[in-house]
Amino acid sequence: MHFARTEEQDELASTVRGLLAKRSDSAAVRAAIESVDGYDTGLWEALCEQIGVAALAVPEEYEGFGASLIETGVVLEELGRNLAPTPLLPCTLAAIAIGVFGSDEARTNLLPRLAAGELGALDLGGPPTLGAADADVLLAVRGDELVLLEGATIEPAQGMDQTLRFGRISAGTAIVIGTVDDTRTLSAISQSLTSALQVGAIARALEMTVAYSKERVQFGRTIGSFQALKHRMADMLVLQEAARSASWGATAAAAAYLGAPGMETADRLVQLGAVAGSYCSDALDKVAGEAVQLHGGIAITWEHDIQLVFKRAHALSQLNGPAHRQRAAVLG
Repeated sequence: MHFARTEEQDELASTVRGLLAKRSDSAAVRAAIESVDGYDTGLWEALCEQIGVAALAVPEEYEGFGASLIETGVVLEELGRNLAPTPLLPCTLAAIAIGVFGSDEARTNLLPRLAAGELGALDLGGPPTLGAADADVLLAVRGDELVLLEGATIEPAQGMDQTLRFGRISAGTAIVIGTVDDTRTLSAISQSLTSALQVGAIARALEMTVAYSKERVQFGRTIGSFQALKHRMADMLVLQEAARSASWGATAAAAAYLGAPGMETADRLVQLGAVAGSYCSDALDKVAGEAVQLHGGIAITWEHDIQLVFKRAHALSQLNGPAHRQRAAVLG
C-alpha cells in the first residue's frame, strides 16, 4: 500500500500550489463564487493546459496522461487547501466511470473531450449531483447501466458551500454506453477523492488558526502562547495527519482497483473508501469548528475566509452520505 508521496508527486503538489498562489487568492475565490459560471474559467484552463489536471486520470490511448489516481488526489488536496471552486472532482468521476465501465466507442468519443478540459459529471442516484449544472458530458448510473444523458433539464441546487455547484437532473434522453458491474466502486472512488479535498481544507483551517494565534494579542500576550490553545491546535494537527493517512490509503486502494479491477481490489477499495469518507468528514467538521472558536468573533463574518472552510466542511460531509452511514458500511 502506498502511504508516501514520490518526488514527482511532491513536485506536482508544489506546481499546483504555485499556480493557485498566483491565480486564486481569497479575492479571486470570492469573485469566482459570484460569477455566472461559479468557478474561475481562466484558472481551470490554466490547470488543464499548464498542468493537465483533467487528463491525469485518462489513459494515454485516449489523449490523457495515464497517471494513477494518486496524482489526482494530490491535486485535489491542494485545491482543497486553496478552497478554489473548480470542476476537477466531478470531471474525474465521469472519466473513471467511462474508463472502467464504458464501451470502447464511449471511451474513444468521450475521454479525449474530458482530458481536454470539457466538464463532466456523474449522477449516482443520490442527492443533487455535483457539477451537473455545468457538465458537457453528463453521465448517470441507472440500475446496472451507465448512461449518457442528452437534453436533460438541470435545476441548479443551492448548497451551503458556494464554491460547489450542484444540480437536480430530470428528463433528457438516456443513451446506454456501458454496464456497471459493481456500483460500490464508483461510490468508494468518490469517497476517496472527496477525502483529498477534505484533507486540504483541514490543512487550510489549521494554517489560518496558527497564523492568527501568533497575531492576536489578549492580556498582553499572543493567544498562541496560552497552553490550553496550544493543546487544541495540537489536537487539530493530529486530526490532520490521521485524516491524510486515511485519504492516501483510500486513494491508493482506488488506484490499485483501477490498475487491476477484481473482487479483491474492489472489496479493499470499498472498505478503505468508507474509512476515509467517515474519518475525514468528522475530522474536517471538528477542525472547522475549532478554527471558528479560536478565531473568535471575526470567524462568523463574511469578510473572513474561515467561514468558507466551515461551509466546505458541512457540504463535503453530506456529499457521499453522512459519516455514520459510512462507518456502518465498514462494520457491515
